[in-house]
Amino acid sequence: MRGTNPIRQPDMGDGSTLQVKEIFPTLQGEGPYAGWPAIFIRLGGCNLACDFCDTQFEDFQPMTVLAILERVQQFAMINGERSCELIVITGGEPLRQPIAMLCDALLESDYLVQIETNGTLFRPLPYGLDIVCSPKVTDKQYFPIRDDLLERITAFKFLVSASDSRYRDVPDIGQSQYNIPVYVQPMDEYDETKNKANLSRAIQLSMEKGFRLSMQQHKILGIP
Repeated sequence: MRGTNPIRQPDMGDGSTLQVKEIFPTLQGEGPYAGWPAIFIRLGGCNLACDFCDTQFEDFQPMTVLAILERVQQFAMINGERSCELIVITGGEPLRQPIAMLCDALLESDYLVQIETNGTLFRPLPYGLDIVCSPKVTDKQYFPIRDDLLERITAFKFLVSASDSRYRDVPDIGQSQYNIPVYVQPMDEYDETKNKANLSRAIQLSMEKGFRLSMQQHKILGIP
């Protein structure tokens, strides 16, 4: 976390077992489904080590896809009825692992599935799910998103910082080709003054460029 996590290479397994940090019910706090009740499946490990990362995902354990589905079902059912339709697969970097089998199983169970990815990796995935890409600067710049992933992306979510020149502006890394919606989210730099300036910058970009403002609602509400 915050640049200290090990950079992990893609997992080439068959996807029947995944490295899982945690599974928990909450409200989706960011992006297109902000405010929706959701069950998060947080997978372990990432192929990047961003110095602003605010998520702990390294103390993971192996879980079979069946065990993951059973845990999801436990959280989704209240008083014998399904109360939650949205499943968010996040990390770490979820596309570091072979998640197609899990996605197939969730879709077959009529869940709405959203994947949150940094956009640097791609795997063949079933259709019918949403992919939200939050691109990160690597080697001091953004790189265009590869075509096989770009055509599948539902929305982009760019972090914005008023003081970090790498994240001050939002480049076109392929989103205009498919008219993909862009959300801008103030970076949480754990500093009240910086965060206030980041919010102002995100609002400015939204007003000037027609982007959509994304706030980390879960942090505002004090929930996971």
